[in-house]
Amino acid sequence: MQPPWRDGGPVDLSRKTYVTPFKLILFTLLALFFAAIVLGKRARRPLTLCMVVLFWLLSAGWLTAPLLELAQPRQQSPAPAVFAPRTAIILLGGGTIYNHHHELVPPRDVLSRIKVSADNYAACKQTAATCQVIVSGGNPQRHPATEAETYLPYLLRQRVARADIVLEDSSRTTYENARNVSVIVGQSHYDALILVTSAYQMPRALLDFHRFGIEPQPLIAGVRHPHLGVLPRYDNLVNAEIALHELLGIAQFHVYCAIGWF
Repeated sequence: MQPPWRDGGPVDLSRKTYVTPFKLILFTLLALFFAAIVLGKRARRPLTLCMVVLFWLLSAGWLTAPLLELAQPRQQSPAPAVFAPRTAIILLGGGTIYNHHHELVPPRDVLSRIKVSADNYAACKQTAATCQVIVSGGNPQRHPATEAETYLPYLLRQRVARADIVLEDSSRTTYENARNVSVIVGQSHYDALILVTSAYQMPRALLDFHRFGIEPQPLIAGVRHPHLGVLPRYDNLVNAEIALHELLGIAQFHVYCAIGWF
């Protein structure tokens, strides 16, 4: 049986990407409002007003801003990464999307993670004896290629040596990222670990990695910002969805730990 970090070959992918789509939390909330409006005849007007106001506050950014404030660290990484003789940079996956040519590519957030990982790899190679980039990401979206395989050619373009890239392409969740990477780290005995992901995912990722006894240096690659205004904006809904997803994920982590599932 092949290990969960088996290698994959490069493919030629375009850099043009669509806007990241939001998932199901806001859609579920909207469906619940509609169901309550249909079933609650006497409360239809106030429920409709609440729904309109809530989604306007989200899409105009006024409610999205505090959600992002809760989900993301208040400050960027306080200092540059510290390298050791054997250093591993852990690049967390963030999905794959189709571009305008219907080619599978990394989302915009992941492009930032790839750049930060490659930049720190270049700096690491100047001082450390061993520098590797562990790319962790499976195929939760059931696309033709895994996240790790899709990101690989982008790292190669950024002059990360293929021999220094380890692909972990079985993880479907952040928790599985931490679990599967812990196996690789345990076998390789690194002196320093650097975790690269977006600001919104970092708090939950650190919880998961700590759960497996790994305490990496956090290195944030990109922070999401709301756009406050009067007119609704789709990107504010995307940001709200992402923030809610991470906050619910953190709550789920603590609940699962309390009942012994994690």
